[in-house]
Amino acid sequence: MTTRTQKSEGSMSTPTLAPHQDAPTGHKTTEDRLGAGLFDPTQLAESLPDAFRKLDPRVMVKSPVMFVVLVGSILTTVFSFTEPGDWFGWTISAWLWLTVIFANLAEAVAEGRGRAQADTLRKAKTDTIARRLLPDGTEERVPGTELKVGDLVVCEAGDAIPGDGDVVEGVASVDESAITGESAPVIRESGGDRSAVTGGTKVLSDRIVTKITTKPGETFIDRMINLVEGAARQKTPNEIALNILLASLTIVFLLAVATLPPFAEHAGSHLSMVVLVALLVCLIPTTIGALLSAIGIAGMDRLVQRNVLAMSGRAVEAAGDVSTLLLDKTGTITLGNRQASEFLPVHGATEAEVADAAQLSSLADETPEGRSIVVLAKEKYGLRERHQGELVGAEWIEFTAQTRMSGADIDGMKIRKGAAGSVIAWVKERGGWVAEDAETVASRISEAGGTPLLVAVEDADGARVLGVIHLKDVVKDGMRERFEELRRMGIKTIMITGDNPVTAKAIAEEAGVDDFLAEATPEDKMALIKREQAGGKLVAMTGDGTNDAPALAQADVGVAMNTGTSAAKEAGNMVDLDSNPTKLIEIIEIGKQLLITRGALTTFSIANDVAKYFAIIPALFAAAYPGLDKLNIMGLSSPDSAILSAVIFNALIIIALVPLSLKGVRYRPVSADRMLRRNLTVYGLGGLVAPFIGIKIIDLLISFIPGIG
Repeated sequence: MTTRTQKSEGSMSTPTLAPHQDAPTGHKTTEDRLGAGLFDPTQLAESLPDAFRKLDPRVMVKSPVMFVVLVGSILTTVFSFTEPGDWFGWTISAWLWLTVIFANLAEAVAEGRGRAQADTLRKAKTDTIARRLLPDGTEERVPGTELKVGDLVVCEAGDAIPGDGDVVEGVASVDESAITGESAPVIRESGGDRSAVTGGTKVLSDRIVTKITTKPGETFIDRMINLVEGAARQKTPNEIALNILLASLTIVFLLAVATLPPFAEHAGSHLSMVVLVALLVCLIPTTIGALLSAIGIAGMDRLVQRNVLAMSGRAVEAAGDVSTLLLDKTGTITLGNRQASEFLPVHGATEAEVADAAQLSSLADETPEGRSIVVLAKEKYGLRERHQGELVGAEWIEFTAQTRMSGADIDGMKIRKGAAGSVIAWVKERGGWVAEDAETVASRISEAGGTPLLVAVEDADGARVLGVIHLKDVVKDGMRERFEELRRMGIKTIMITGDNPVTAKAIAEEAGVDDFLAEATPEDKMALIKREQAGGKLVAMTGDGTNDAPALAQADVGVAMNTGTSAAKEAGNMVDLDSNPTKLIEIIEIGKQLLITRGALTTFSIANDVAKYFAIIPALFAAAYPGLDKLNIMGLSSPDSAILSAVIFNALIIIALVPLSLKGVRYRPVSADRMLRRNLTVYGLGGLVAPFIGIKIIDLLISFIPGIG
């Protein structure tokens, strides 16, 4: 059986990442800019130079579609110089350059949204002097940049932790606000699942010895800076596949446009290079080609806004395709702190006797459960809360994981409280007896999803069980509804717990999960994940302990808690800075939103291209082939007007869709077929209709310009 550490440090709310808090007075925070989108003047001013720097062909070639537009812009500019008086050629060239710049601006804005975060994180990277512990027990002061993996460093109150590591000695209160934005300090201690510390955080009290686990320049903060700036973002498999598709379509349209001049010559018409380039740019999928990178960057940025650090874009995409979700019971599905709810007497004992014995046996139990028993006896049964110092001569038995009992020996009377099996064994060892209804009551509590603790006493009348304490682990509000949403999304939920199968089943039914794994060991978790993956499913899970590391590494999406061990954080491909296990549900929604946004804008872009055929081709060849005039349903003024209107619309639609690509298409938990129908209706039909309206409006505006109308 695996005992999981409570996620008591994880806040149910999502505090903003620290960089948002430290914005200088008079400046807009990243949150403000997120709301303002592309049209925030400050954001535009900061991103515009980057948009021009990205015109470097070595950068542009990474996006085949926009590279073709760049080459086309250069060609039209060159041909315009050969005919300086051709106002139409210069206008087409200008709008083609704007198309490229708008595409680069979309990516620059997406990258720029992480700069405020990165700048503040850099401030957290102070050049600290570390107190390195030598083998003989003495200390030497060295720059933090000289620390090596395996070095032991001493940190006391007021010291900045010089590098990432694990606490190997001591316990201390640590300020992690520079990383999480959460002002409340956290406890870091040796052993257990709360031993990891991050370089740049500050020790507030006590003394700890930390073992360094990362090299300088590869710390958690360094990785955060690279990721929020987009410097370490690599294209995902889906993004690469879509790029290949867009490149293939571009080649097809390039060949198609190359065949048009002979047709035009045969019909007694002539198509200039400027017209051919403009036609090509309007027909290739420039909209999605321009926004593709921004969509991926924005997806990771949305995770950062929720204090989740994704180690790669691949992990964000995988979250969108997850079909099996593994959730820890304690702290995720339930509140985590089991509380005493009632005292149930057995075989002639009274509630008052059980309450009195339960309180006395819990005075030495410092667990949350033990404290709740003392409080319940005081509040519900009127027993004054007593303290160990008041009972002279008493011998206190502290709770341990081995005995699973606590108690007290007072005036010749022994009182014990603990797990049913341990207390029954203790009573029988002393020749006592256990009332039949004790086990019946305990079983009833377990079946109801609670945890039974038995209270026993040994006095002049012998050893016997007095009653049962009912501990309840309350399912969080709204969990059943959340799981129902996940079910509609086609995601299977599995609860993992160290509880016995009876208790696990009751909690699973109350919460509404699809399945559960009781008395789970690390091996059990690994086997479950492999079994699901063998069926072709993608699996996501959360974890915080070293014993979770193998399963986190095996899962397709492994979310490690920031409060957890270094092993867990290294094994996972995401880190939740708030250490809130329920965040996994939000991560999946963000991943799905990323995939939906990319699919929706791809649908819109391709539909745009189809509509532009009807705008350009009929107007271009109507004079040569009068039959095509029937397809000129927009009634565009002239061939030149049709081409210029399409080029202008092609550039403006990119800038219009940037806010949507950054914010993401709204996600709704519906089935895949309903989602497909919605995307085809909204973005497919919208992509067909928008060019007809937009190009016609632009045509009406420019039809009065001499030489074009």
